[in-house]
Amino acid sequence: MKSMLKKQKKLILTPEQQDAMRRAGRVNARLMDYIRPHVKAGVTTLSIDNLIHSWTIDNGHIPATLGYQNYPKSCCTSINDVICHGIPDEYTLKDGDIINVDITTIVDGWHGDQSETFFIGDVSEQRRAVTQCAFDCLYLAIDALTPGSRVSTIGETVVPEAHRRGFTVVREYVGHGLGRAFHLDPSIPHFPNRQSRIDRLYPGMCFTVEPMINAGSRYTRSDKVDGWTVRTKDGMASAQFEHTLLMTEDGPEILTQTEYGPRKGHQFECLEADRAGEKANAEST
Repeated sequence: MKSMLKKQKKLILTPEQQDAMRRAGRVNARLMDYIRPHVKAGVTTLSIDNLIHSWTIDNGHIPATLGYQNYPKSCCTSINDVICHGIPDEYTLKDGDIINVDITTIVDGWHGDQSETFFIGDVSEQRRAVTQCAFDCLYLAIDALTPGSRVSTIGETVVPEAHRRGFTVVREYVGHGLGRAFHLDPSIPHFPNRQSRIDRLYPGMCFTVEPMINAGSRYTRSDKVDGWTVRTKDGMASAQFEHTLLMTEDGPEILTQTEYGPRKGHQFECLEADRAGEKANAEST
C-alpha cells in the first residue's frame, strides 16, 4: 500500500476544489446505484465490470482502476475470502456468496471512491455478521471524527468494536487521501499506529475510510499469480464498506452517499432469518 501513496504535503482543498470532489463523489455514488441490481446470482464478475466500464465511459468519465499500476479492470470484485483487489473474471456469483464491489471514478480530474459488500441470495450467519460489523465500523468511525481529530481516532474506534464481535481488522491495507490523485497522504489505517497518532484531519482534506473486517485471523496472503488479489490467510470470510469523506468545519461530510444503498443504522438480514421471522409471525397470527 505504501507504494500507492504519493508522498506530498497534506492536501487542503479550496472551496472550488471541494465542490469538484463533491461532484466526483455524487457521480461515483450514482454508478454504485446503477450496478446494484446487477449484482446477483447467475452473473459473472466480468459482466459487472463491463457494465461499470460502459456506464463510466458513456457518461464522459474515466474508470480510475483501469491501467492503474497495470490493474486490468474497471472495478474490483472481492468474493468471500477475498479481502480486496479481486479482479473481475468469469466467476459466476452463486447463492451464499458475499461480494465487495469497489469502484472509483475520475470526474473532470477528481476522484470519487467507494465500495459496498453485497449478499448473493441466502448467506451464512457468519458472513452476515462480518458484513454487518464492517458496515457498522465504517459509520462508527465517521461519527467519531471531528475537525482536526487524529487519524488514530478511526482505528481506536474500529478495532475495539470488531474485537467485541469476535472479528479482526486487516492492517496491511488502509484508506488514503484522495483528490486529483488516486492515493495521497495521509494514510488512513483502521488500527491505531504511531503515524496515525501524529496525522490530523483538517477541514478541506478529502480521504477514504474503508475498514476491512475478517471473520477469522487478520492476516492476509497475496496472489502471486495475478499480483493483486488479497485473501484471508485462513480462508475465512472478509467484508468491507468504503466512503469518500470531506472534512469540513462542521465535521466529516460523506461525498459518496448513494440514494438506494444502505444508510447508517441499516441491519443486514439473511433470507433464512427473514423466512424464520415470517413463519413466527404467521404462527402467532
